[in-house]
Amino acid sequence: MAKAKSPSGRRTQTVQPAIAGAAVATDAVAPKKRTSIPQFASQVRAEGRKIVWPSRKETWITSVMVFIMVTIAAIFFFVVDTGLAFLSRIVLALGQ
Repeated sequence: MAKAKSPSGRRTQTVQPAIAGAAVATDAVAPKKRTSIPQFASQVRAEGRKIVWPSRKETWITSVMVFIMVTIAAIFFFVVDTGLAFLSRIVLALGQ
């Protein structure tokens, strides 16, 4: 039989029963250990210390690049929209 994927993401091997009505064996999933609130807060602070914030210069350069890309996309869509409107007017004029 094919392998089935459990909700936890682990693949479990199903065994085809030799006798009709026999149970299908699957891997047992161990229960997860619970984290206390102080331990969770400590882990959050430790992950927060790993964050590398961009400098003012990097933020400025990224913002300018986004503005340039938005402008290029707006010009592109304006040209495409104008071209399609022109073509649709031509096609509709042929039908009159």
